[in-house]
Amino acid sequence: MPAKSAAQQKAAGAALSAKRGDTPKGRLKGASKSMLSMSEAELERMASTPRKGKPEHVRN
Repeated sequence: MPAKSAAQQKAAGAALSAKRGDTPKGRLKGASKSMLSMSEAELERMASTPRKGKPEHVRN
């Protein structure tokens, strides 16, 4: 599932970093903290989404 906004893509990147052990999990907040339950493959797909043309935030 690709990211729908730049903020979602950034949060996925932060969660992926924590999942791989590069960043302590305790430093995560908000959306990135809730994304830890996703698989590494799902996070990789979201984090690798190009930001060009994506809005910064999307209202649901």
